[in-house]
Amino acid sequence: MKLTWQCMFSPRLYKIYRDGNREAMYQPQGLEKWGDRVITTANTILNIGIYTSPFICMYIYKRGFFSIEETRNLARFFGGIGCLIAFSFLMRGFGRATNPKYVAFYKALTNTVADQRVYLNNIRKYDFDFRSWPVTYSVPPKLSSSWFDKHPFSNCANVNLPLYQRTTIQVLAYAATHTFGLRLIYPGSVGLVQNLLWSALFQGRAQLVEQFEGKRTKVGTADGNHIDTMFVDNRETSVKGKTLVICCEGNSGFYEIGIMTTPVKAGYSALGWNHPGFAGSTGLPYPEQEHNAIDAVMQYAINELGFKPENIVLFGWSIGGYAAAWAALNYPVKGLVLDATFDDLLPLAENQMPKSWALLVKEVVRSYVDLNIAELVAQYTGPIQLVRRTEDEIICLRQGLLSTNRGNHLLLRLIAARHPDVVTEAAEETTVAPLDKYVSLMDSQRAALERSEVDANDKRNLQLIGRYMRDYKSSHCTPLPEQVFDSVMTNLTSNKLN
Repeated sequence: MKLTWQCMFSPRLYKIYRDGNREAMYQPQGLEKWGDRVITTANTILNIGIYTSPFICMYIYKRGFFSIEETRNLARFFGGIGCLIAFSFLMRGFGRATNPKYVAFYKALTNTVADQRVYLNNIRKYDFDFRSWPVTYSVPPKLSSSWFDKHPFSNCANVNLPLYQRTTIQVLAYAATHTFGLRLIYPGSVGLVQNLLWSALFQGRAQLVEQFEGKRTKVGTADGNHIDTMFVDNRETSVKGKTLVICCEGNSGFYEIGIMTTPVKAGYSALGWNHPGFAGSTGLPYPEQEHNAIDAVMQYAINELGFKPENIVLFGWSIGGYAAAWAALNYPVKGLVLDATFDDLLPLAENQMPKSWALLVKEVVRSYVDLNIAELVAQYTGPIQLVRRTEDEIICLRQGLLSTNRGNHLLLRLIAARHPDVVTEAAEETTVAPLDKYVSLMDSQRAALERSEVDANDKRNLQLIGRYMRDYKSSHCTPLPEQVFDSVMTNLTSNKLN
């Protein structure tokens, strides 16, 4: 009976690794199956009811269900539902307590007196509700700033507006950001999107564990969030495995189905993590929470996994370039690779939203989600490589027009920071224009120009572009082949980039 009681509220088990084929899930049997089905259905209905509660209350009011007699009937109805759910919990607990496979999982999860390494190896044999996964590494907490430091009027992007307009836009920006704005920027934080991708995430996680010996860990951040991470260790199987590639995913990317397999297949060790609010990670992907998340991941890699900063490469794809660039700026890492990354969120946001919303969009981005990657890259002085997708449909302001790719602006900002002599006041008109024109060309076109008879300044500009950026013919979301990534890593560590 004690075990039945404990199993009533124990975590849901999804898979026992290497027990059947990769797609096979743990299958509840008998009473556990039916109890779990009722509880899951009730939970789904409850979530729908919460989101539609205003309409339900209006319906109840119009039908007169607030009378004493109808209230009694509703109480009897919900009381019956409550008894059914309670009985379902009892059935599920009894079913789990009589299932040897679930009992073995539960004992492994609750046997915390064992050596931590042995304990983690035991629970990593299972895939289960990540909310019940123990925090095995965390960074010291830090004091959070008060509301008065972050109130809706603490920042303003439209300082030239009259006070009444400025105040109105600030209030609207606060409301928009905390309702739908952040979700539009990071669709992967939306629960519906995660539910639709659940099967793909489950299979991707199984591949990382069963095929690549991935190790899952819950990492605690300084602001109290929990970050879902996956580590693949190739130090014993490949010379390249001595280098750890920390992968920072896009706005709808997860380590289970994102860029992590590229460095793994290329022979490098890799550490993937999910943004705050994505899949098993808690919180929301505001810039400050992103900083704390990648900072915790970096400290986990250094202090727990044993990688020195000079053996770590930050690999950011799309919007993940923000976290990657921030970490590269704050840690003496081996290098930074940015794939399909833009320079600044604001131009992309303005391009997608109605022009009449321009002031509101600017306020939202600059005050709450200011992902200015170019500013971070300009301050970073270590080895860096940019990968530009020639058919990118996401970060081009005009689809199919390479000259509007915001990665071009990221490269120009990088060159201006590292080679200020290229852009001088005296030669601004004669030097900047050709550099901007050459950036809009593809690799093959620039190579042909470099072989032709061009003057020394133009040849230098062409060489600078080729030093920091390479093209890959694909759309935004196409996975980067491991051969291309390996070539980028070779360029990153070559002497000419240091």
